[in-house]
Amino acid sequence: MFPKVWGFQQDAASENEFKQYKGEVVDQSSNKPLVFATLTLEGTNISTITNTEGNFLLKVPMDMSEGTVVVSFLGYQSKNVPLSQLNEDKNTIPLLVSVMQLSEVNINAPKDAAALVRETLARKGENYFDDPTLMTAFYRETIKKRRKNVSLSEAVVNIYKSPYSSVRQDAVELYKARKSTDYSKLDTVALKLQGGPFNTLYVDIMKYPEFIFSDGSVSDYKFTFDRSTRINDKLIYVIKFNQLETIDDPLYKGELYIDVENRTLTSAIYTLNITDRVKAAKLFVRRKPAKVDVWPTEVAYRVDYREKNGKWYYGYSNVVLEFKVDWEDKLFNSVYSMTAEMAITDWEKNVTGTVPKNKQRIKKSIILSDEALGFSDPDFWGEYNIIEPEKSIESAIKKIQRQLRRARSKDGSASAP
Repeated sequence: MFPKVWGFQQDAASENEFKQYKGEVVDQSSNKPLVFATLTLEGTNISTITNTEGNFLLKVPMDMSEGTVVVSFLGYQSKNVPLSQLNEDKNTIPLLVSVMQLSEVNINAPKDAAALVRETLARKGENYFDDPTLMTAFYRETIKKRRKNVSLSEAVVNIYKSPYSSVRQDAVELYKARKSTDYSKLDTVALKLQGGPFNTLYVDIMKYPEFIFSDGSVSDYKFTFDRSTRINDKLIYVIKFNQLETIDDPLYKGELYIDVENRTLTSAIYTLNITDRVKAAKLFVRRKPAKVDVWPTEVAYRVDYREKNGKWYYGYSNVVLEFKVDWEDKLFNSVYSMTAEMAITDWEKNVTGTVPKNKQRIKKSIILSDEALGFSDPDFWGEYNIIEPEKSIESAIKKIQRQLRRARSKDGSASAP
């Protein structure tokens, strides 16, 4: 599960017409942006998610213009918004906090948090997708030095997801990708994220529990009930977990959001214990210069699941890594942050169970920033849903595109007779 740091048949130009809607999801009382809120076109598998500024971009086929968008966020009342009420460029969707009734918390309340977690993990075959599924996902990874973007990569991938009850691992196929890296801002250390989409895919705890809660390691944690909340009108228990003090190896701490009625994990937010920086560095750093120390200062994960027709499936995940780079002959450290996120934007049952051949699959050792193309085509994604870029990323993309246009213009004038 630990991404290594190096020191990464559809047609995108589909003829189907689509309409896109932009906007933001906010708290109705405070107007505060709601990060990672989910927007789903009702009755379909089309969905997207808000970015870290609460903004969204949703693309919908023209023949679905009469549909309804369901907007949901943990701890808030879901809202249904007809597409006919949305503008193309600017929409603000406010959500109300879901108020908990005290009586709700006490009904059939489980007494043993650890037992609830074990039961939830054991019921993945009942509560999650039990058919092979072909998912379309948007993946983005960024590397920043301080607050400056130095590397940005994006991709649309096809995920051939096996049933949650199966031990067979998922296969990933790269469909479209683009990137830019400004190595001049990276000193002489080129940080690269190995694993690409697999870094986010393996955060799917219910499919890959061995990376955090294998059968033997559940007993290495202390689980406690924290509070209750709601999502999509379902009562959710929040369970805190942390490794036992007697465990020396770096494990995790965080929160599990469990639908108690159905024993279903709906979300998880957690971090890695990096107190021992030497052990933590060994988990992540694949290669570095001899005179440089590199160690993580933050390692955080998040996974969200979505529900349709009584079955849950992986919907979104992200990984945030922060590193310090300490040169032996330099006075100050450099601080880098690496973020990888992936959102499922559409899916369908993989009726034939077909998976890509080995040569078509993304390898788990992929470094996406080495594989992708440049940011040259503004219509690159076509009708595919993406995570709306943050302002800093959007600015970086526009700057790259301007540079490319200037370069093409110079080439054109130089070759003119």
